[in-house]
Amino acid sequence: MAAVPRILIVTAAFGEGHNSAARNLAVALEAAGAVTQVSDPCLLGVPRVTGVVNWGYRHVTTHFPNLWARIYRSTDNCDFSKQRSPVMRWVERAMGRLVRDFRPDAVVSTYPLYPYFMTRISEKSGEKTPVFIVVTDSIEINAAWLRAECERWLVTDAATRDSMVRKGLPAEKIVDTGFPVHPAFSRLSPVDASDACKPFRILYFPTAQLAFLRRHARALLDASPDVRLTIILGRNVRQLHSRAKEIKQAYPGRVRLIGWTRKVPQLLNSHHLVIGKAGGATVHESIAARCPMLIHHLVPGQEEGNLRLLELIGGGHLAESPEALARSVTD
Repeated sequence: MAAVPRILIVTAAFGEGHNSAARNLAVALEAAGAVTQVSDPCLLGVPRVTGVVNWGYRHVTTHFPNLWARIYRSTDNCDFSKQRSPVMRWVERAMGRLVRDFRPDAVVSTYPLYPYFMTRISEKSGEKTPVFIVVTDSIEINAAWLRAECERWLVTDAATRDSMVRKGLPAEKIVDTGFPVHPAFSRLSPVDASDACKPFRILYFPTAQLAFLRRHARALLDASPDVRLTIILGRNVRQLHSRAKEIKQAYPGRVRLIGWTRKVPQLLNSHHLVIGKAGGATVHESIAARCPMLIHHLVPGQEEGNLRLLELIGGGHLAESPEALARSVTD
């Protein structure tokens, strides 16, 4: 009997796309008979620092996206093959312990820095473990993803593959697998194209900005009496709930509030339109559900490629203002 493959999947909490891809890959690989472990070396190696950096990442990308764009683009010139940061040494040691304890047949990374660590870990141990990189962004790919050693890059779409080939990567090592969405998407049926859209169901993922929640929600609900709005508060439930409740009370019977949920596949497949930020996970889940998407918040640099992909396939476009959202709903 062949040995059961052991797959170590490493992720990071900086943006939901990395974690979402890792979790979904684990579900799919386990269904195929593999033994998997999903771990966050940053969280294991420097938990307090990771918590602070994660908070800072969410705060800056939400409130100061142009500042984050400058930070993000500056990393294009960083050489991650050399370990210079004392903090990241702790993360690399945590990664080494994971490999030593789990003894994987392969490592799959949904975060760009870990493959650099694996190169040094393999050099020290003398044991080379195959590394596969899951690129969670589309088309506009930061150089950090591209310079590490790996067996294969697994990318979200053909346009991203072409973009990476143009940057000099070997075409035979880049595989267009699609973004790792939850396997439930393959079992669900989207809203029928002939649906009358009465009521017109909109799934809305707000950011943590209170003012935008109210303006966006009112613009959408005022655009047509047929609109029914489902607001996903997610991790921002404490910040947003009171404002969202005001909206629900102001539009009786037309607003549904949901906190943290694992039923995003079902929700996307039961709504006519989704509105959210241009994160990799949400964009590709909307594509998987064949649910058109409007982008109300774009982080320049990091998320521009995701928007370009949506526009390229005719799956959505940018609508950052309440007026643009209302026009898009009524057009």
